[in-house]
Amino acid sequence: MGHWLVTLYGPFFNLTAWENVLTSASDWAIIFSLIVIECLLSVDNAVVLAAQTQSLPTLRQQEKALIYGLWGSYVMRFLMIGLGTYLIKVWWVKVVGAGYLLYLCGHFFYQRHQAGGKKASGSNKLWLAVVQIVFMNAIFSVDSVLAALAISNKPIIVLIGGLIGILVMRGVAEIILKVMHRIPELEPMAYWLIAIIAVKLFLAIPQINIEIPASWFVVTLFIAAGITLVIHFVRARQHAGS
Repeated sequence: MGHWLVTLYGPFFNLTAWENVLTSASDWAIIFSLIVIECLLSVDNAVVLAAQTQSLPTLRQQEKALIYGLWGSYVMRFLMIGLGTYLIKVWWVKVVGAGYLLYLCGHFFYQRHQAGGKKASGSNKLWLAVVQIVFMNAIFSVDSVLAALAISNKPIIVLIGGLIGILVMRGVAEIILKVMHRIPELEPMAYWLIAIIAVKLFLAIPQINIEIPASWFVVTLFIAAGITLVIHFVRARQHAGS
């Protein structure tokens, strides 16, 4: 067991390897490409994160959830990079993730119908959101880790690219969250997108093997956002005229 752990995670604690990577221009070029890939693969993740934190009652709790979730995601990414060669075999992780996303979507619309869209309160909800963020980051990072390992076999490069990518994704989620505060119609739209993400995730399992390109989801995101903005401004005009 100890030898197995040293084999998987030993390279992360090799100071010489860190020095070689940090002083190599070619390695930084690869890291930059990994950051771009991470961002492209994490657009759907950012939507999920923003929607999850939106359910918290205050902006302060929402920001805390993103910060705590970020650190938890860093730890999870470290563990998953070490296990990267085994991740391709655990196809059921995507099934679990797809099922959980569908649950989130159904739960949101059920609560919205039952409680008039009121947000839950309490510090326990904050930590529940943090756990959800870390869990979903783990699900979404399977593709990111495997794509990164296909580009570079140096775990330190993959780790640096992944960690910076998570930070960028967290920033995108925070921007989406702030926009949601100004345009409340974006929240239900986000959950409809989550349902689409769940289907996308499920179709990617080896038994089905239908990979929907990330670019398609980005196009879907912009179309959905455009329709939602039109609805928002039409309602705003109707409200102003009444």
